[in-house]
Amino acid sequence: QVQLVESGGGSVQAGGSLKLSCAASGYSPHCMGWFRQAPGKEREGVTGIDIFDRSTYYADSVKGRFTISQDNGKNTVYLQMNNLKPEDTAIYYCAVDRKPCYNWAVREYNYWDQGTQVTVSS
Repeated sequence: QVQLVESGGGSVQAGGSLKLSCAASGYSPHCMGWFRQAPGKEREGVTGIDIFDRSTYYADSVKGRFTISQDNGKNTVYLQMNNLKPEDTAIYYCAVDRKPCYNWAVREYNYWDQGTQVTVSS
């Protein structure tokens, strides 16, 4: 049974930091990605990582502020979010797939988690 367990969401003031984690069990992903959806907006890709070659990908809006990393030997990825802005407020979702991370932000993923709320106040 495939399970994605995400944790780490919450509320923070602008300029603060949060760290999300996503652990995949019962599944060996090749690509893991984080997405977010704010109220009234479409879902957007935030960042992705190739589990095998560790290549990372970022949306322009988060470059230099967010960092994706993986736990060695485990299907767990982390999203360190620094210098958070009110516009980062959204539900953040973790997604996994067995295919490489080509077109990571717009391709389909096999599994998604339930999402976690991130709220940044000004």
